[in-house]
Amino acid sequence: MDKESKTIFRKYAGRRKKVLLCGVAVFVFLAGAYAMDWPLEQGVLIANFGENQGGTPILGTTFAAEGMVAASDAGEVIFRQNGFNDASRLPGPLGAWVALDHGEGLIGVYGRFDPSDSLEIPYIAEKGGALARTGRSGWSETEGFYFSLFDRKEQRWVNPTMIITPLPDTRAPVIQSVLLKTAEERVIDPSQVQRIGQGRYTITVTVIDTHTSPADNPLAPYRIICIVNGAEIGNLTFETISARDGALMVYRNGLVPVSQVYAPSPGFEVGEAWFNRGQAILEIIALDKNENAHSVQYRLQVE
Repeated sequence: MDKESKTIFRKYAGRRKKVLLCGVAVFVFLAGAYAMDWPLEQGVLIANFGENQGGTPILGTTFAAEGMVAASDAGEVIFRQNGFNDASRLPGPLGAWVALDHGEGLIGVYGRFDPSDSLEIPYIAEKGGALARTGRSGWSETEGFYFSLFDRKEQRWVNPTMIITPLPDTRAPVIQSVLLKTAEERVIDPSQVQRIGQGRYTITVTVIDTHTSPADNPLAPYRIICIVNGAEIGNLTFETISARDGALMVYRNGLVPVSQVYAPSPGFEVGEAWFNRGQAILEIIALDKNENAHSVQYRLQVE
């Protein structure tokens, strides 16, 4: 885990205690402890945080499941929607949903419930307390629910696996393709072409992750790393997606607009590199949250 990942993990992992020291608020974390639970014990993950959906990132997780969705942690109910937009009476993307304030600005959004469910939610929901029944409301095609986390203080969506124990995953991600694009928009597949011209290239990678079977739904990985001649030129992580001045930002060696990463749907633009004449080695590494890894390497002759 790199420095950036550790910083984010410490912010959200464990139950936090505020300690006043010389007038400064200091957060003390219970290291290694995950504070929240998944809203439903049984379910199939069909879309996850950071996934490229038509050129935009998914900001939460979607499960195909049946049953009662529970609060991941104790929280105050701050909003509840019955499944329709009150003005247009048209279904919104979340359908029937509820938002809980889990403390310190962390908001849990639970959606796509059965809109006919009349379950009464107390003003303060307990951890594990029932919220509503899974459904097909909103922009959903299967029975299930949607779950996302938003840090109101930092103005960013948080990958739930930064806070909740990751689901079992025994399979490494699959790198489906690696493409190099020139400034003239010429696209080169390094698995087919071993000779390229000197110059700057944009590197795009298509990666999917599955959990226990190749038949699983293809998901986004947790991290994609791009290395050229031993130097890391791209480190794309799906830990948080920030909102800055009306634009979404993803972390790739620093915050960059999602339009620079997600435009080549369904792939990810992992960086740019200048290739000088001579031999060059391009390596791509993809990892999931359970540290399963897959890598590919290309030896190129640059002319």
